Amino acid sequence: MTNQSALTREEVPIAIESDGMELRVQEIGGGMVTAFVRLPAGADLGPAMVGLPDDLCQCPHWGYVQKGRVGLRTKNGEEVYEAGQAFHWSPGHAPYALEDAEYVDFSPTTDFTVLVEHFMAQLG
Repeated sequence: MTNQSALTREEVPIAIESDGMELRVQEIGGGMVTAFVRLPAGADLGPAMVGLPDDLCQCPHWGYVQKGRVGLRTKNGEEVYEAGQAFHWSPGHAPYALEDAEYVDFSPTTDFTVLVEHFMAQLG
């Protein structure tokens, strides 16, 4: 028998809520967390990455854009992800919302915990 897990957005507790941005995080098993992210148009997570190596997120993410468009700054340029697209973001990125956006992602628990702790310190 295997151990399976499923979560809905409403079941996952809010880890960070600020200026219209909402991050809900829950460990899902297998050393991974799932995050439900809402970003209002114009939200830029880049400033929250300052202090991390290269001032960019160092956590890999696999996910799906549910709504809107999300831009991603990397050392190699910028990319855009739209509703209906699955994605993999390698370490070294900073997302921003081109319009109201929602996405769900899956990330290694240890790496994501470091990221959330850094965000919390930036928010004060």
